[in-house]
Amino acid sequence: MKKAYFPAGIAILLWSTMATTAKLLLGSIDTYRVLCISTLFAAVALLMYNVATGRLKLLRQYRPLDYLRMIGAGLLGNCFYYVFYYAGAAILPASQAFIINYLWPILSVVFAILLLGERLTIRKGLAFLLSFIGVLTVAGGDLLHFETDTLWGMLLCVAGAVCYGAFTAFNKKWDYDLPIAMMLSFFASALVTLVPALAEGAWTLSWGQVAGLAWNGIGTMAAANTCWAVALSKGNTARISNLAYITPFLSMVWISLILQESISPWSLLGLCVIVLGIVIQLKEKEKALS
Repeated sequence: MKKAYFPAGIAILLWSTMATTAKLLLGSIDTYRVLCISTLFAAVALLMYNVATGRLKLLRQYRPLDYLRMIGAGLLGNCFYYVFYYAGAAILPASQAFIINYLWPILSVVFAILLLGERLTIRKGLAFLLSFIGVLTVAGGDLLHFETDTLWGMLLCVAGAVCYGAFTAFNKKWDYDLPIAMMLSFFASALVTLVPALAEGAWTLSWGQVAGLAWNGIGTMAAANTCWAVALSKGNTARISNLAYITPFLSMVWISLILQESISPWSLLGLCVIVLGIVIQLKEKEKALS
């Protein structure tokens, strides 16, 4: 179990920088260009990882249907998820967008019920309700004053969380080798976003922007997801999943220090309510495992 904590910690640290990195990049680069270049960096990094670990030979075992499933599910989690999240993050403060995006663990449970036939319990229903209330709380006074931009940004971030929730359920259903599946999906994501990225005009990037895109792709996408997969394979799923609660709180630190963005009390309260919902749901998993 102790061997699982190190890769889990690395994943949490990398994920916590996602909101800050995205906000900095989106301030000077168009959404599709950020996504295209970042996913290409992620795909190449995972290709190198799969070559180094001898995983590429697994490609021979899969049928065309398997490739379609891996790419289709991967586009949900590694392309459309980021399209919606980045669009929401461009509208909302970084802290609000990241917290609303953190609905995905609860939505993973919803899709597990819909796609995997898992049982709906009172505990799961309560967890979903709390998370929904938490999202409304994050919006705070802006939503109460019917700010259209806030509502639209929220819906985009929720749509991203829906995509990632479905992605996790499909991954569990089909159980392909995760680094291989992610490599294929990131290459597919780079291709899918290439056309709209080219339509946005000339590609003139500074070295600082290239470094940011490399960190976004290799760090927050490829390395974080791979480390998390390793952690889950080495430890108790429910216990390791509990560690993910650290991510949004640590993200607040980077947002405050680097972006100099003040954290709204509504955001902190909403985050606590969302996390409470996730804790309630995971306690049921722990009880089932004990």
